[in-house]
Amino acid sequence: MVRLVRLFLFAFALVIAAGTAGVDVTALVAGIGVAGLGVGLALQGVLGNVVAGLTIIFTKPFRVGEYVELVGVHGQVTAIELLSTTLLHADCSHVVIPNRKIIGEILHNYGTVRQLNLSVGVAYGTNIQQAVTVVRDILNHNPRVLKDPDPVVGVTLLGDSSVTIAIKPWVSLADYGLAVAEINCAILEQFHSNQISIPFPQREVRVINGSAATAVS
Repeated sequence: MVRLVRLFLFAFALVIAAGTAGVDVTALVAGIGVAGLGVGLALQGVLGNVVAGLTIIFTKPFRVGEYVELVGVHGQVTAIELLSTTLLHADCSHVVIPNRKIIGEILHNYGTVRQLNLSVGVAYGTNIQQAVTVVRDILNHNPRVLKDPDPVVGVTLLGDSSVTIAIKPWVSLADYGLAVAEINCAILEQFHSNQISIPFPQREVRVINGSAATAVS
């Protein structure tokens, strides 16, 4: 930007010097004006990205290292530049978003931590308090789970064949994927050890007078 300003000032001083020396600069000024208009139209998108980039840099709706979701994409912010913002996706791919696409859009900023949205179903005959206690014990012993804020664990749905327990702890961005796998594995092992049944949908078929009648169990 400094170089562009210097170039503009140099050209402006050159035109003034030529006019002072007696050179007719009317046609030159008109030509520069037309050329400037054409360049401005050609660089409209670029200038829009620059203005949007400056807006992002000064207002700071998000920072490098935070996890955001905007314009239909999500990822960890790795770079904020004048023309574009780069996100790191969960599959290690990079998403480059023009800054003019960000300004004016709805932004969901997760910050530097994320909440897992896990669940597990148990049979209706299960001691719910025991199952919840087992889940909380798993979360307390997992080093990736943050102690503050406190993990959310509780019954969230009474389904046809199972009681669904919601499991929503908070973890750092770097531990998101590993924490999901570790917690699910630990729940499966501990439920088997404590004889807590994880049911699956069942169908009961009854035959009445040679015709089949299907009932949901």
